[in-house]
Amino acid sequence: METTQMIAQSIQNSYNYNDYRKHVTELLARGLSTGDTQSESLTHYTTLNEARMNRLDKTIHIPENISSKLEGLEKEYVFLVLTEGWCGDAAQIVPVINKMTLATDKITLRLVLRDSNTELMDAYLTNGARSIPKVVILNKETMQPIDSWGPRPQDGANIIIADKAKHGVVTDEAKTELQKWYLHDKGLSTMNEILQKLE
Repeated sequence: METTQMIAQSIQNSYNYNDYRKHVTELLARGLSTGDTQSESLTHYTTLNEARMNRLDKTIHIPENISSKLEGLEKEYVFLVLTEGWCGDAAQIVPVINKMTLATDKITLRLVLRDSNTELMDAYLTNGARSIPKVVILNKETMQPIDSWGPRPQDGANIIIADKAKHGVVTDEAKTELQKWYLHDKGLSTMNEILQKLE
Protein backbone atom coordinates (compact mmCIF):
# COMPACT_ATOMS: atom_id res chain seq x y z
CA MET A 1 0.00 0.00 0.00
CA GLU A 2 1.40 3.43 -0.87
CA THR A 3 2.14 5.87 1.96
CA THR A 4 -0.69 8.33 1.24
CA GLN A 5 -3.27 5.55 1.20
CA MET A 6 -1.81 3.91 4.33
CA ILE A 7 -1.92 7.21 6.25
CA ALA A 8 -5.47 7.99 5.06
CA GLN A 9 -6.59 4.52 6.22
CA SER A 10 -4.91 4.98 9.62
CA ILE A 11 -6.50 8.42 10.09
CA GLN A 12 -9.86 6.78 9.38
CA ASN A 13 -9.16 4.26 12.19
CA SER A 14 -7.93 6.95 14.59
CA TYR A 15 -9.21 8.38 17.88
CA ASN A 16 -8.97 11.82 19.38
CA TYR A 17 -7.40 11.83 22.86
CA ASN A 18 -10.64 11.73 24.85
CA ASP A 19 -12.10 8.91 22.75
CA TYR A 20 -8.86 6.93 23.04
CA ARG A 21 -8.92 7.28 26.83
CA LYS A 22 -12.59 6.28 26.89
CA HIS A 23 -11.92 3.23 24.70
CA VAL A 24 -9.11 1.99 26.99
CA THR A 25 -11.26 2.57 30.11
CA GLU A 26 -14.24 0.71 28.64
CA LEU A 27 -12.09 -2.29 27.69
CA LEU A 28 -10.54 -2.30 31.16
CA ALA A 29 -13.99 -2.38 32.77
CA ARG A 30 -14.50 -5.69 30.89
CA GLY A 31 -11.11 -7.02 32.04
CA LEU A 32 -9.51 -6.44 28.64
CA SER A 33 -6.63 -4.43 27.19
CA THR A 34 -6.16 -2.99 23.70
CA GLY A 35 -4.28 -5.04 21.12
CA ASP A 36 -4.34 -8.53 19.64
CA THR A 37 -2.98 -10.28 22.73
CA GLN A 38 -4.96 -10.56 25.97
CA SER A 39 -3.40 -11.57 29.28
CA GLU A 40 -3.66 -10.86 32.98
CA SER A 41 -0.32 -9.01 32.94
CA LEU A 42 -1.38 -6.74 30.03
CA THR A 43 -4.61 -5.88 31.86
CA HIS A 44 -2.53 -5.18 34.98
CA TYR A 45 -0.22 -2.84 33.02
CA THR A 46 -3.24 -1.10 31.50
CA THR A 47 -4.66 -0.51 35.00
CA LEU A 48 -1.35 1.04 36.14
CA ASN A 49 -1.20 3.14 32.98
CA GLU A 50 -4.75 4.38 33.45
CA ALA A 51 -3.74 5.77 36.86
CA ARG A 52 -0.54 7.28 35.38
CA MET A 53 -2.41 8.99 32.57
CA ASN A 54 -5.06 10.36 34.94
CA ARG A 55 -2.27 11.83 37.07
CA LEU A 56 -0.38 13.27 34.10
CA ASP A 57 -3.53 14.81 32.63
CA LYS A 58 -3.77 16.84 35.85
CA THR A 59 -0.09 17.58 36.49
CA ILE A 60 1.68 18.06 33.14
CA HIS A 61 2.54 21.70 32.66
CA ILE A 62 3.80 23.30 29.46
CA PRO A 63 6.57 25.81 30.33
CA GLU A 64 6.22 29.30 28.87
CA ASN A 65 9.18 28.98 26.49
CA ILE A 66 7.71 25.81 24.94
CA SER A 67 4.19 27.24 24.94
CA SER A 68 5.31 30.32 22.99
CA LYS A 69 7.13 28.13 20.43
CA LEU A 70 3.98 26.05 19.96
CA GLU A 71 1.83 29.15 19.57
CA GLY A 72 4.31 30.60 17.07
CA LEU A 73 4.35 27.59 14.71
CA GLU A 74 3.95 28.75 11.12
CA LYS A 75 2.84 25.46 9.57
CA GLU A 76 0.03 23.13 10.60
CA TYR A 77 0.68 19.52 11.55
CA VAL A 78 -1.09 16.28 12.35
CA PHE A 79 0.52 14.06 14.99
CA LEU A 80 -0.50 10.49 14.14
CA VAL A 81 0.53 8.48 17.21
CA LEU A 82 0.81 4.68 17.33
CA THR A 83 0.03 3.47 20.84
CA GLU A 84 -1.62 0.77 23.00
CA GLY A 85 -3.23 1.01 26.43
CA TRP A 86 -0.83 -1.50 28.02
CA CYS A 87 2.36 0.33 26.97
CA GLY A 88 4.19 1.99 29.87
CA ASP A 89 6.09 4.45 27.66
CA ALA A 90 2.88 5.48 25.90
CA ALA A 91 1.22 6.17 29.26
CA GLN A 92 4.06 8.56 30.13
CA ILE A 93 4.26 10.24 26.71
CA VAL A 94 0.79 10.44 25.14
CA PRO A 95 -0.64 12.79 27.84
CA VAL A 96 2.37 15.09 27.28
CA ILE A 97 1.76 15.16 23.53
CA ASN A 98 -1.93 15.86 24.17
CA LYS A 99 -1.02 18.85 26.36
CA MET A 100 1.28 20.13 23.59
CA THR A 101 -1.53 19.98 21.04
CA LEU A 102 -3.91 21.78 23.43
CA ALA A 103 -1.42 24.66 23.63
CA THR A 104 -1.67 25.46 19.90
CA ASP A 105 -4.24 25.39 17.11
CA LYS A 106 -1.49 24.34 14.67
CA ILE A 107 -1.35 20.67 15.73
CA THR A 108 -4.10 18.05 15.49
CA LEU A 109 -3.62 14.85 17.50
CA ARG A 110 -4.88 11.49 16.21
CA LEU A 111 -4.16 8.20 17.99
CA VAL A 112 -4.14 4.75 16.40
CA LEU A 113 -3.72 1.32 17.94
CA ARG A 114 -0.53 -0.42 16.86
CA ASP A 115 -2.03 -3.89 16.40
CA SER A 116 -4.88 -2.56 14.23
CA ASN A 117 -2.51 -0.53 12.03
CA THR A 118 0.37 -2.92 11.34
CA GLU A 119 1.25 -1.50 7.91
CA LEU A 120 1.77 1.95 9.37
CA MET A 121 3.68 0.47 12.32
CA ASP A 122 5.94 -1.55 10.03
CA ALA A 123 6.85 1.62 8.14
CA TYR A 124 8.13 3.13 11.43
CA LEU A 125 10.04 0.34 13.18
CA THR A 126 12.75 1.08 15.75
CA ASN A 127 15.76 -1.21 15.20
CA GLY A 128 13.40 -3.68 13.56
CA ALA A 129 10.93 -3.69 16.48
CA ARG A 130 7.33 -2.44 16.68
CA SER A 131 8.22 -0.07 19.53
CA ILE A 132 5.61 2.41 20.70
CA PRO A 133 4.60 5.14 21.12
CA LYS A 134 5.64 6.36 17.69
CA VAL A 135 4.68 9.85 16.53
CA VAL A 136 4.34 10.23 12.76
CA ILE A 137 4.46 13.97 12.03
CA LEU A 138 2.35 14.92 9.00
CA ASN A 139 2.09 18.15 7.08
CA LYS A 140 -1.62 18.95 7.60
CA GLU A 141 -2.01 20.52 4.16
CA THR A 142 -0.56 17.61 2.17
CA MET A 143 -0.98 14.82 4.79
CA GLN A 144 2.52 13.71 3.85
CA PRO A 145 4.89 12.47 6.59
CA ILE A 146 7.73 14.89 7.31
CA ASP A 147 9.35 13.15 10.27
CA SER A 148 8.76 10.73 13.14
CA TRP A 149 9.68 10.50 16.82
CA GLY A 150 9.69 7.81 19.48
CA PRO A 151 9.38 5.46 21.21
CA ARG A 152 10.94 7.43 24.09
CA PRO A 153 13.15 10.48 24.72
CA GLN A 154 16.88 9.93 24.20
CA ASP A 155 17.86 10.10 27.89
CA GLY A 156 15.15 7.56 28.74
CA ALA A 157 16.22 5.36 25.82
CA ASN A 158 19.83 5.44 27.07
CA ILE A 159 18.75 3.80 30.37
CA ILE A 160 17.26 0.86 28.47
CA ILE A 161 20.11 0.63 25.92
CA ALA A 162 22.76 0.52 28.67
CA ASP A 163 20.84 -2.07 30.69
CA LYS A 164 20.27 -4.31 27.67
CA ALA A 165 23.97 -4.09 26.71
CA LYS A 166 24.94 -5.13 30.25
CA HIS A 167 22.39 -7.90 30.87
CA GLY A 168 21.26 -9.01 27.41
CA VAL A 169 17.66 -8.26 28.41
CA VAL A 170 15.87 -5.28 29.96
CA THR A 171 15.78 -5.88 33.73
CA ASP A 172 12.97 -4.89 36.11
CA GLU A 173 15.45 -2.52 37.78
CA ALA A 174 15.92 -0.64 34.50
CA LYS A 175 12.15 -0.42 33.98
CA THR A 176 11.79 1.05 37.48
CA GLU A 177 14.65 3.47 36.81
CA LEU A 178 12.98 4.55 33.57
CA GLN A 179 9.67 5.25 35.35
CA LYS A 180 11.55 7.36 37.94
CA TRP A 181 13.28 9.21 35.10
CA TYR A 182 9.89 10.02 33.51
CA LEU A 183 8.62 11.29 36.87
CA HIS A 184 11.62 13.57 37.31
CA ASP A 185 11.65 14.77 33.66
CA LYS A 186 7.99 15.91 33.75
CA GLY A 187 7.60 15.52 29.98
CA LEU A 188 10.18 18.20 29.12
CA SER A 189 12.43 15.94 27.01
CA THR A 190 9.44 14.75 25.00
CA MET A 191 8.27 18.33 24.39
CA ASN A 192 11.71 19.61 23.39
CA GLU A 193 12.62 16.67 21.15
CA ILE A 194 9.30 16.80 19.27
CA LEU A 195 9.50 20.59 18.93
CA GLN A 196 12.93 20.24 17.28
CA LYS A 197 11.28 18.13 14.58
CA LEU A 198 8.97 21.03 13.74
CA GLU A 199 11.62 23.73 13.39
